[in-house]
Formats: sequence, C-alpha cells, structure tokens
Amino acid sequence: MERANAFDFIGPKTLVGPELKVGDKAPAFVVLGQDLKDVDSATLAGKPMLISVIPSVDTGVCDLQTKRFNEEAGRMGDKITLLTVSADLPFALRRYCGANEIKNLLVVSDHRTMAFGAAYGTYIKEVRLESRAVFVVDGAGVIRHAEYVPTAGQHPNYDAALAVLATLV
Repeated sequence: MERANAFDFIGPKTLVGPELKVGDKAPAFVVLGQDLKDVDSATLAGKPMLISVIPSVDTGVCDLQTKRFNEEAGRMGDKITLLTVSADLPFALRRYCGANEIKNLLVVSDHRTMAFGAAYGTYIKEVRLESRAVFVVDGAGVIRHAEYVPTAGQHPNYDAALAVLATLV
C-alpha cells in the first residue's frame, strides 16, 4: 500500500506499507546491527518494546529524539527494549552512538532491504529513508501506541509514547 506524506525538507513523497494502528499485531522484521549482523525481532520478543523510527541520526530532530529515548531507556533498565531504526548505514550509526554515548538503546539500520519500513509503513520510496514514527509494542507483540509524525522537523509526542510504555512495565 502506498500513501502520500508531506515530508517537509524534501517535499511530498510516498510512504510504502500499511498504516499500523493500536491493536494490530506488530510485524516481524530483520534489521542490520552496527556490527553488520542481523537483528531479528523474534530475539527481542517477550517484553515491552518502544520502536523509534527516524530519517537519519545526522539531523537535528532525529538526534534529539534518539538522545531522549536513550535517556528514558536508561531509567527503565532491562524491563523494556528500546530500538531506534533508520536507513543510515551501520557505520554511521556506530559513529553517532559512540560520539553521543548512546548506550541504553539498540540503534539499527534498515538500509539493506527497507523491509522494516515497508512492514511498518515508514519507508519513503523516492529517497530511501524512514519517516519519523514511534510504536509501542507489548510483550505479546501487539501494538499499543502508533504515531506517524507528519513532517520531518516535528518531534513525536514523547510523553504519550512513554506513558503507554509505562503501563506495560
């Protein structure tokens, strides 16, 4: 399924994939870790997960979003999984995480196949980037919060996502 999206810094583009809603089963995915090894959603299952989707760690809002969720993940400890997904190369993600002391969340790449983006409805076809979004998935794999942010320069509603996550811990 394709839908239009106003992605402010590059103009109108097409989002590929479904628009997931609360109550939907979270799609399975395989992304690429910073070590170039597969990260399979099946290995992350069983506890609540917040998935933060960003266009690139090298942009202002994405930087702040990643730092904010890293801080929150540090407070929650191992009760949750916090994942950041972008289409950045794993090398760029490793550089960014090292330079910014991002240690409390898993930052992964969808660059190889863009299958995560296609499954979660965040793949911007024309530029091979992810659109900003936040999902909260419970331990049974059901989506409990889904936010598709309409423009790249806009922050997600951190408080809403974290409030839902807190009810699952």
